[in-house]
Amino acid sequence: MRETSTHKIGPDGKFDPNGEPDPQSNWDNKNVAPGETKVLADVKGPGVITHIWMTFLGPEPHGWAKNGSANHQEMLLRMYWDGGERPGVEAPVGDFFANSFGKRSEVISLPVVVEDADSYNCFWHMPFRKSARVEIVNQSEKPISLLYYNIDWIKKESIGEDTPYFYAQYRQEYPAQSRKDYVILDTEGKGHYVGTVLSVRTRSPSWFGEGDEKIYIDGEKKASIWGTGTEDYFLSAWGLKTTVTPYFGVPYFDQWGIVGSHTSAYRWHISDPIVFNKGIKVTFEHYGWISADENPDRKVHSWNEREDDYSSVAFWYQVGEPTFEAQTVHARKRKLPSLDRIVPARGYTDAQYHGEGEGAVQNLNIYPDGHLLYKPQEREQAWIEIPFEIEKKEPLRLVLVMTHSYDFGKYQAYLDGVKLGPIMDMYGEEIVSREHHLLDFWPDPGHYKLRLECVGSNPRSTGYYLGIESVRLRERRPRVREYGHDADKDWRKKPILYR
Repeated sequence: MRETSTHKIGPDGKFDPNGEPDPQSNWDNKNVAPGETKVLADVKGPGVITHIWMTFLGPEPHGWAKNGSANHQEMLLRMYWDGGERPGVEAPVGDFFANSFGKRSEVISLPVVVEDADSYNCFWHMPFRKSARVEIVNQSEKPISLLYYNIDWIKKESIGEDTPYFYAQYRQEYPAQSRKDYVILDTEGKGHYVGTVLSVRTRSPSWFGEGDEKIYIDGEKKASIWGTGTEDYFLSAWGLKTTVTPYFGVPYFDQWGIVGSHTSAYRWHISDPIVFNKGIKVTFEHYGWISADENPDRKVHSWNEREDDYSSVAFWYQVGEPTFEAQTVHARKRKLPSLDRIVPARGYTDAQYHGEGEGAVQNLNIYPDGHLLYKPQEREQAWIEIPFEIEKKEPLRLVLVMTHSYDFGKYQAYLDGVKLGPIMDMYGEEIVSREHHLLDFWPDPGHYKLRLECVGSNPRSTGYYLGIESVRLRERRPRVREYGHDADKDWRKKPILYR
């Protein structure tokens, strides 16, 4: 059997969702307005859903959606079994398909495949006795555009009384709660645990993933499954990097060790299900390295409780109703809170803010609101300046959101004449955005000026261009202010960037 978005018509030739497929039409997609719910399937059992496929436009502006569309973090997937009031599956569409942070990433695994980062497939078997209802709620302020879907299922004569049902539940902590392990799942009953999607946005420098998984079976007081580190649970070693495999992977990983890095990983327990008879509790410690200014003793070591932003989806099968109380919050609360005070660079195209050459605003898919593109023809007298103001003294990190491209140069950063960090090579084979972290400091209130000077170009580059989206002043964790190790240090004499 199949439930599908294919265009259907009634005897009068007009659209009828209960009609027959229209052989004269290729208009097989649906748009879902903000706040609306689209039912993808509402079928009677017994049966088993064996495959779900869907696709839709990405969030960037498009010819068919000039103002952009909802991203998949804003689309809530719900599945109800046998007419239950509470969904058995409740998770953002992206996170359910191991695509976190609203970013589109390719996933090639056994139960989940997101081919080319835009065709969303899952092969989890989902049995039901009486009925199955699958729906997507648009919690965005923009429409879901060109939604196509196929849901394949097998109609059965019966489903055994001891058949476990499929469940998936999202939860989050922004940030992870102090002195408490992060909980992925906590349910009573009988079943087996089959998968984890974990996403972390760091709030401190350095490596977040020293924390172990601790899994408690059948009411244990002490976890009988106790791991050796977050990356080890995800079957990697010595950290995480972008990879996809049949049973584990890291679809999205942007930058190592910075304040504000993003990592999402999946682990499928298909050949190694974690079986429980009375209940299961799946947790992660949130320990790792932190910088000296976040440690009360101003020491650097690997075992510190961190305060990063965590979200997750648990996947499991269970007989009977789960007792897990987690519920998915609205998309407005799923969006990670901004850490930055942003100074857009596009406001500084005038000649007074740059040297020889042209300054202009360029719109790119990676920057819907545009970036400053500076186009000097040679290295000499090539520079830009961006002023900003500090209103109060507090710990901040100075970050530049920069563009890398095939015709970009090398630049050195200065703040009020103080040299910051190494030379930045802006060359890239493809046009991508990257953060450059320059300084951790406690600036006094006042006016400041960032200057970028061209010092040459990569041998592979065809020019000296520069692209910058913004200057950002990024929050540090409250404990940096509490300890105040660097509050009275003069950053001009010895600039510091904690790693």
